[in-house]
Amino acid sequence: CVHTENCFVPISEIVAVEETEFNKKQRNIGRWQKMAKLHAFTVYYVKKARNHRWRCSDVTFWCVEEHLCNQWIQALKELLEMQKSRPKQLLVYINPYGGKRQGKSIYERKVAPLFSLASISTDVVITEHANHAKDNLFEVNIYKYDGVVCVGGDGMFSEVMHGLIGRIQKDSGIDQNNPKASLVQCNIRIGIIPAGSTDCICYSTVGISDPVTSALHIIVGDCQPLDVSSVHHNNTFLKYSVSLLGYGFYGDILKDSEKKRWMGPMRYDYSGFKTFLSHHYYEGTIAYQPAKHTHGSPRDKESCRTGCHICKKNEKQLAEQNKEHGLKHEEGEEEWKVIKGKFLAINAVSMSCACPRSPKGLSPAAHLADGSADLILVRKCSRFDFLRYLVRHTNQDDQVCIPFDNVYRVKCFQFTSKLSEDNESNVMDVGKKRFGQFCRDHPACCCNIVNSTWNCDGETLDSSAIEVRVHCQLMKLFARGIEENCKDEAARSQSSIEQLL
Repeated sequence: CVHTENCFVPISEIVAVEETEFNKKQRNIGRWQKMAKLHAFTVYYVKKARNHRWRCSDVTFWCVEEHLCNQWIQALKELLEMQKSRPKQLLVYINPYGGKRQGKSIYERKVAPLFSLASISTDVVITEHANHAKDNLFEVNIYKYDGVVCVGGDGMFSEVMHGLIGRIQKDSGIDQNNPKASLVQCNIRIGIIPAGSTDCICYSTVGISDPVTSALHIIVGDCQPLDVSSVHHNNTFLKYSVSLLGYGFYGDILKDSEKKRWMGPMRYDYSGFKTFLSHHYYEGTIAYQPAKHTHGSPRDKESCRTGCHICKKNEKQLAEQNKEHGLKHEEGEEEWKVIKGKFLAINAVSMSCACPRSPKGLSPAAHLADGSADLILVRKCSRFDFLRYLVRHTNQDDQVCIPFDNVYRVKCFQFTSKLSEDNESNVMDVGKKRFGQFCRDHPACCCNIVNSTWNCDGETLDSSAIEVRVHCQLMKLFARGIEENCKDEAARSQSSIEQLL
């Protein structure tokens, strides 16, 4: 550790060490001004602020003798070289159109100088159209990079993730269209520089949507495994998901908001209010397999944090399983559980889905890397009760204690809408069944609403009948999970001291 201003900085959180020219640091050197000639070096390090925000700070050390100064610089640089998790070369994709169109500016002003300071070389690609990054990842030599960085929102991250995971499966000869295939883990980490309308994934894995904080997590080489859910329809691969799969309420919001992109981020508020007033609900069948392999429950008070013991235990189990079985898929023997009903919302989350508006997210106890998803079923209820459910996302209350809201921790599930079931049973009677069923369940003006849309990490899926499987720790981020607050750590330390006394 380096001692700076009455605090200790771990070597792992030093950004860079540089020799400092005397004339650039003449101020505030006090008694050293009496010396004939000075030699100095500056240590740049991570300074942690409130609310999980990181900043790059620096301190300068002065030496009378030149060889002593050089020894310190050499010793510190050797220690930094020993930090093998740090990236040396990165592939960067910048979305210049996402969010407020500030992606390129944010990277050049706030991120690129930090990468340069840390001696990280970068190859930068400015995306020109949708799926540009995804397509490019299938063409470039990804194995020469220590990581891939995306500058943008959740949509940009999803594009890079699909390209990277898809490339790894292609190179490994894995058929993504097989819903039961064991996918090959992607060891090339992804870094997220938030610059979009929504930065849910960054917020849920770092604790804040801040470009400088994310850049520093990349520089120090943090690594956070992440579960990924594959979504299939009729043995055809559709999408990967790492945050929210939402049918009903959240699917309807996304579908309506896509028509109003000209409104900017405000479109989500408008579409959300409109969808709430419409109060549509949908009938269908859900079959799921409980995640018996993992510890904990969706109703736990303990949240997933840095160094989560539940995620680490599953990481160890995964390593042992891969060592024993390789890529061979072991089909579980667990019995499928079936639920039929009418739902306002069906949500499957692989993380808390926390954001500034919902500090604890849709499922506060969801884990980032335990190989499970929390399946949340919001059954048919009154508008007032549904409003109570939505309001709970904005405060500190239990998110899943309302009677019409059920939550299950699952490793895979399937959903089929009532309309799809009717189609399969009797194609000739679809018109009659649809008219009778939905005129009873919906206001007269909503009789044409027969199916909702799946919201898959902010992108629409038109297939209502899907099969979802969670792949434990399929990918890795340049992150470390959300750290505990310093106040909480101080309180626990004080408690431990009192127990010892």
